[in-house]
Amino acid sequence: MQSTRTTTRRPSRAAMSLGRSLGAVLGAALVAVSTGLLAPSTAAADPTTATEAQTLMRETAQQLTVIDEQLHEAELVVAAQQQAAADAAAQATAAQAALDVYAPRIAAIAQSSFTGKTQSRVAAFLTSESAAELVQQMTTLDMIATHTNDLVAEVEIAQSAAEQAQAAADQAAAAAQASRDQLQAQKAEAQAKADRYQADFARLSAAEQAAVTTAVAGRAIQAPRDLPMPPGAAGDAITAALEQVGDRYLYGATGPDAFDCSGLTMYAYAAAGISLPHSSRAQSQLGTQVSRGELQAGDLVFFYSPISHVGLYIGNGMMVHARTYGSPVAVTSVDQSGFRFGVRLG
Repeated sequence: MQSTRTTTRRPSRAAMSLGRSLGAVLGAALVAVSTGLLAPSTAAADPTTATEAQTLMRETAQQLTVIDEQLHEAELVVAAQQQAAADAAAQATAAQAALDVYAPRIAAIAQSSFTGKTQSRVAAFLTSESAAELVQQMTTLDMIATHTNDLVAEVEIAQSAAEQAQAAADQAAAAAQASRDQLQAQKAEAQAKADRYQADFARLSAAEQAAVTTAVAGRAIQAPRDLPMPPGAAGDAITAALEQVGDRYLYGATGPDAFDCSGLTMYAYAAAGISLPHSSRAQSQLGTQVSRGELQAGDLVFFYSPISHVGLYIGNGMMVHARTYGSPVAVTSVDQSGFRFGVRLG
């Protein structure tokens, strides 16, 4: 069992460590706020021909994938801040509990006030009947004073720890709330842009829609029925992803009937018992990076700079991915514009 002194010192060190951790998280959030999480809108004249309309739609679709990825990264920052706030609140509660332990001991000292024969050194001198009794009373007073001083010092440490922890908790909670509010506003702006895009896309002819989708995300192809499956998690993930072909694209969706790009790969590998973050850029930082020539079935494949799209390589130069707004989950060639690299998990 730990001593009281050790218990009260711990919250202070933990609070200082928590403050440093919060500083790192809050610093990242401030960078996101100052640089802006949404890609800037580009002014463009209304298209006057079908070709111009298709070009504008392709550019807008690509911008939306970038915005989606930025929002996913912002969500990860907010989630980290919420966890930091929860940790800080728990630390504040623990620090206050450590301080509360001293309350009855301080109250006992206050109530006793060293009454009776041990009230003061003067009282001890006046009431002692012998030199031996005087020495004994003086020694007792010294012991009480030392104990009281130690107790007061411990209370001061516990009080400081509680104040530090509560300040960190308040700061973390405020930062998390501010980030949540900003993220909600940015999601609303992104949704408005997506709605405008989808309305414009719906006005195109079927041939024009197909042209836009192919230019942005590749031509849909039929996966071979005898496609060899790799063993283990990679094969399970491919099977799960292929079962979603035809499902609609929806920002932020992770299934089972709609997906965005990282939502699909997240869903597929979850079926294989592997947890992935809901962000193509975050997924690109996992595992081992491989080149186009080194791709194996089950590898994640990433596109654009900065990374804003991910698919699942299924072998034979093909991948399955949630393509873009207005387009269902499909199998396409992996060899399309913007390919960066693959990542092999495990």
